[in-house]
Amino acid sequence: MTHFSCLDELRAAPEGPLGRSSWRPVDQATISAFAELTGDRQWIHVDPVRAAAGPFGAPVAHGFLVLSLIPAMLAEVLRVDGVRSVVNYGLDRVRFPAPVTAGDSIRADAHLLETVPVGEAVQVRCRVSVEVDRGGKPCCVADSLFRFA
Repeated sequence: MTHFSCLDELRAAPEGPLGRSSWRPVDQATISAFAELTGDRQWIHVDPVRAAAGPFGAPVAHGFLVLSLIPAMLAEVLRVDGVRSVVNYGLDRVRFPAPVTAGDSIRADAHLLETVPVGEAVQVRCRVSVEVDRGGKPCCVADSLFRFA
């Protein structure tokens, strides 16, 4: 974890690695619950029998499920004391280079790209590569923006 004692310390931070989150399991129950919440019930996500015969040999997690886990994983690697709020400001470039299959575990590897003052706040841009425990390409790479105030 990278820890900043105050907003000014974050504001002055150089580009560099922030750290890695812990491994987070992505099981079929999580994938199915996400499918229900979003209405994206494609067989490749929710039908284990049919998905086993599909292109990945198992059900795959939605890319947006993986993306939605980034703020929680990033909170494990970046801490700033003395702030009133942290707002997820959005995303820039997002890619899903590899699938996450049911039963895999994922973790975030975060790299600070820049800090930009925005009034009293500091906007942080992090490149987050989400790794899969079985190795290979990351399953998601995103430039994530947060505002600390």
